[in-house]
Amino acid sequence: MKLDFIDKGGEFDFGRVSDDYAKYRDIYPKSMYDKLISFGIGKSGQKILDLGSGTAVLPINLADTNAEFTATDISDNQIAYGRQIIKSKGVNNIDFRVCSAEDTGFDDNTFDAVTAVQCFHYFNADKAADEIYRILKPQGLFCKIFMDWLPFEDEIIGEMEALVLKYNPDWGGCGFDKFRYSYPTWADGRFSIETIHSYDTELSFSKEAWIGRIRSCRGVGASLSEERTAEFVKEYSSLLEKYGEPLRLKHQIHIEIYRSEKK
Repeated sequence: MKLDFIDKGGEFDFGRVSDDYAKYRDIYPKSMYDKLISFGIGKSGQKILDLGSGTAVLPINLADTNAEFTATDISDNQIAYGRQIIKSKGVNNIDFRVCSAEDTGFDDNTFDAVTAVQCFHYFNADKAADEIYRILKPQGLFCKIFMDWLPFEDEIIGEMEALVLKYNPDWGGCGFDKFRYSYPTWADGRFSIETIHSYDTELSFSKEAWIGRIRSCRGVGASLSEERTAEFVKEYSSLLEKYGEPLRLKHQIHIEIYRSEKK
């Protein structure tokens, strides 16, 4: 994949790191899922589409709500790993489809809710919003979630970003400050604001899990060669030797929920 507005148009492919995704990207805390349920995402019998689902992390973690999930992703490799994971966990209320967020192929008015976790910035926002609006039922919910690490508040994260930039100077997934919300233009004429909620949290990682999480990111395994990725991992492992375990790393989670204005 290449996007002009991401990493100066550099190529990346999360399908290359599906194995690491499956092992190390189930990182969102229980508090986030509890909040989603309290905000109306995950009701029993609710039909939910998860866009850019990767290995279906969100549907798997909300499967016990007895909602009916469909996980979609543009990468067939990510979807293949998602299928393997739900089989190993005995989860049977998640379907899968390989498709883009801008053209899902589902019928009009199919879903009660649509979710997009850590992925909406990769979409063509207006086209994706049109598609979400089309496939949502009247008054359906669209939930957009983003979790940022906080490099200006956490020394370990700041050092990690500097090292990724050493290997990949065009990487743009760094330097995040606290999120400041503004109403998006893509919502105009389609959605009204239902819920805006941000909160800080600390996530706990073993060094192996944190390195795996970073190896799977866009700036490393999804874009660097295998050799350069291995060099990065070796150098980063050495850098982390001065820290104890577990690593407690500062993040911010931001949840936006919009209601379709469709009658």
